Amino acid sequence: MDKHVFEALSAETLPLRLSGNAALCDRIGGEHGRWQVKEVGDGNLNLVFIVTGEKGAAIVKQALPYVRLVGERWPLPLKRSFFEYHALVRQAARDPGMVPEILFFDAEQAMIIMEYLTPHVILRRALIAGRMPPKIGRDLGLFTARTLFRGSDLAMPTRDKKADLALFADNVELCDITENLVFSDPYIDAEMNRHTSPHLDGLVEELRRDRDLKVEAQRLKHIFSAKAETLCHGDLHTGSVMVTDDETRVIDPEFAFYGPISFDVGMLLANFWMSYFSQDGHETAAGERDRMRAYLLDTTETIWETFCDEFSMLWRAERKGILYQASLFEDRDDPFGSEQALTIVLDEIYREMLGFAGVEILRRILGLAHNADFETIDDLSRRAACESKALKLGRHLAVNRDRIASLRDIRATAQRLQQETLS
Repeated sequence: MDKHVFEALSAETLPLRLSGNAALCDRIGGEHGRWQVKEVGDGNLNLVFIVTGEKGAAIVKQALPYVRLVGERWPLPLKRSFFEYHALVRQAARDPGMVPEILFFDAEQAMIIMEYLTPHVILRRALIAGRMPPKIGRDLGLFTARTLFRGSDLAMPTRDKKADLALFADNVELCDITENLVFSDPYIDAEMNRHTSPHLDGLVEELRRDRDLKVEAQRLKHIFSAKAETLCHGDLHTGSVMVTDDETRVIDPEFAFYGPISFDVGMLLANFWMSYFSQDGHETAAGERDRMRAYLLDTTETIWETFCDEFSMLWRAERKGILYQASLFEDRDDPFGSEQALTIVLDEIYREMLGFAGVEILRRILGLAHNADFETIDDLSRRAACESKALKLGRHLAVNRDRIASLRDIRATAQRLQQETLS
């Protein structure tokens, strides 16, 4: 086979096709006839294989020329693996140890061979099971602060940042997915939308008539598309984090793009709030998961507080880019000017972050790509009751983001909503 012609892998063809790959053979052993291959991709887009040999195991991830969730009627370019590879390289440099090690990349075959994380599990699955990994709040707060600060004009040489911005600007098709699936489709009767029906029909119609909500969604879309501040992961949620009790790793940055610092943080926190409301559907007795609920709300606060602390430390120690130069402040014996600017920047990130969290919650319930927190609740009435509360919080975050003082206020709102019944 011409190695330059794309061909999708399968569990049957992978051993022979990759038998000559030195990186894979070095990691798992070169006797390809003894390799065990298991296809484990459960996402919306890609093929993912665990390949095990005599020496160990590795992950082989390959993009497909279409959206796997939908099929060939929604074509998608293979180049997204190129952006995932480059994002992982940059994240590894900006927060070492937080992403899988890359062993090999093949642009023509849209394939990345990388470290197999074990005994790690997908964080979303752990939360559904009621597990409470103790380190994720701090780890994810540090990861977001370090990668977002160090990928921005606050830290990067301007020539390097602009070159990177030009490189990632070609990830057009995946940005288009976000622009439509997150910010527009949930608010109209789009063809591929779905929701828990008929239980949520009334609330869905109410939200789609909500002028204030639609205006805020478009304001946030404007920020998403126009504010190229930093290299974002682009799809940071509890399904793109793998954990043990001792370690947190971030995966799957194929949606990487230059956008607002606030975007990744908002998307991430939204998924913890959705997990909070989903707990009713996963408990077998009332109150059984009260401790889990408290843990989830605590984790959102830990992520944000850690983000702010680390971002502030980096601001003071690594602010070497073209923005808020030390030559204007510290070098002129005006450190308080720098602190004033930091307060303004963090406040803007906070308010945008709440808005992005709100629209992420809404799209995961009203749009095409749902999440397992709710989807694994088999009783549709229970699922809808959980989703209804989350939708109300999502609307509140998006519309009232400029008037919410702190995450403790959101905690109180979530706890009040938790007591509601579906009307």
